[in-house]
Amino acid sequence: MQRFGQVIGIKPEYIEEYEKLHADVWPDVLKTIESCNIRNYSIYRYNNMLFAYFEYHGDDFEADMTKMAADETTQKWWDVCNPMQNPVDDREEGEWWKTIEEVFHTD
Repeated sequence: MQRFGQVIGIKPEYIEEYEKLHADVWPDVLKTIESCNIRNYSIYRYNNMLFAYFEYHGDDFEADMTKMAADETTQKWWDVCNPMQNPVDDREEGEWWKTIEEVFHTD
C-alpha cells in the first residue's frame, strides 16, 4: 500500500457548491475510484485550499490512473469540478492536484 497526499486551491465562490457535490458523489465515480485500487480517500478544506489523502493498493499506479482518466463518467465529474479548482503553481507537468511529500506517519 502506498499513501498519497495532494493539494489544490479552491476558488472561494465555488466552496459551497464543491462541498455539496462531494457530499453526494456520483456512484459511478466512486466505483471507478475503487476499481482503480484507491482506498481510504478523503478531501479536507482549509480556507481556499483542499488537501486529499488516499491509499493506493494496486501494483501499477500509472496504469490505474490512466484507466481512471479514460472513464467517461469520471471525465464528466472532472468537467464539473475542475473549473472550481485552482491548481498550485509548482505542480509537476501533467499534474492537476499537486502530490506532496509525506514527512511523518505512524500506525
